[in-house]
Amino acid sequence: QVQLVESGGGLVQTGDSLRLSCVFSGRRTFSDYGMGWFRQASGKEREVVATISRTGSNSGYVDSVKGRFTISRDNRKKTLYLQMNRVKPEDTAVYYCAADLRQWDSYDMRSSSYDWWGQGTQVTVSS
Repeated sequence: QVQLVESGGGLVQTGDSLRLSCVFSGRRTFSDYGMGWFRQASGKEREVVATISRTGSNSGYVDSVKGRFTISRDNRKKTLYLQMNRVKPEDTAVYYCAADLRQWDSYDMRSSSYDWWGQGTQVTVSS
């Protein structure tokens, strides 16, 4: 069983920075899991934002956030992060972290690959 708890969301202005955190708990080691951040805006489908491999050595981003967002993880603290810089109104969404028990040190951009999800944290960017 895995539990994921996100935090760090809030109301910010265009151009601001924000850091989301996701704390992992479970019977297995955090580093056994590939991790990802996903988001869902009101009235839209959930989309991938960024994902990261078990060790953190590999990561992938959706084009719309490349150069602005950075995904990282601290396996000792069992925590996943998303540093969001130069945010835009179109970044407004509920942000979810997700975990996928994975054999290889790779990242996976497909939401269908992830078995465990957090409850989400709301990020609202005002113009």
